[in-house]
Amino acid sequence: MKPTIVLQADSISIHDRFRRPLVVLASLFIWSSVAMLAQNASPARNVIAPFSTHSTHLMGFEGAPNNANGMLSIQENALQFQKDGKPVVQVKIASVQDVFLGEESRQIGGLPMTLGKAATPFGGGRAVSLFSHKKYDTLAVEYVDANGGLHGAIFQLNKGQAEALKNELIARGPHLSHGEDEPTKQSSTEVRNENK
Repeated sequence: MKPTIVLQADSISIHDRFRRPLVVLASLFIWSSVAMLAQNASPARNVIAPFSTHSTHLMGFEGAPNNANGMLSIQENALQFQKDGKPVVQVKIASVQDVFLGEESRQIGGLPMTLGKAATPFGGGRAVSLFSHKKYDTLAVEYVDANGGLHGAIFQLNKGQAEALKNELIARGPHLSHGEDEPTKQSSTEVRNENK
């Protein structure tokens, strides 16, 4: 006799087949909703992170030496400059009257670069001059001291940092009188006179 194979119909209904994935999906949705609500449950804080950048104080900040390298930062309600190992010099942001931006470029390389340009035959030194310039930003801050006297300070920053610092200052509250949105560029006559 031949064995007969009898196929039994699947006793699991279509409803039971989709129940388990639906339960898993619903529990995943509930878990992620609770996680999102837990992240937003903390009260919103009005804390602004401090901003700092490496800069050179060219002139103007009382108590800071001219042409000094250090950190220019915004801490709470003050614009601060600190030379390495020296005390902090600061101005309250509320006393800032205006902020001006500028762009400058400077030839790098010093005496060795100048000698190399002079030694390059057939006017090749001019081509070297095209690539031996470094661009940087200047930031001028106009502020009023405790006695009502108007002062100014000038800082040299890496390219792009002055705009970020100005935006950070504006976000923290000074009402600028007539600051330029575009940085001023050095004219060619200034460059010609500078090289003499």
